[in-house]
Amino acid sequence: MFVALERLINLQDGYRRTFLVEGRDLLLLVVEQQPLLVENRCPHQGASLHNATLNGPVLRCARHGVEFDLRSGRPLNAQCAMLNRFSLAYDGDRVGIDI
Repeated sequence: MFVALERLINLQDGYRRTFLVEGRDLLLLVVEQQPLLVENRCPHQGASLHNATLNGPVLRCARHGVEFDLRSGRPLNAQCAMLNRFSLAYDGDRVGIDI
């Protein structure tokens, strides 16, 4: 089942918004013109990533400074689990997730 999150026309660099889908807190970002969907939870200690800073494809958790490569989900400067990423689905003029 497709769950629409946003209209494609709204996805510009710098876009950032959270969504709750099936009890899961998700963060939709546009980085270098690429929409990305990740769990809105740092795997290090569970902090929200909505206020994380971005430097190109690197997302830095505001709570403890753990950095993740958004292309792979791998942590760059700490020993912790990978960032949970989700595949986006498209339907007409909308982007979303298949559940």
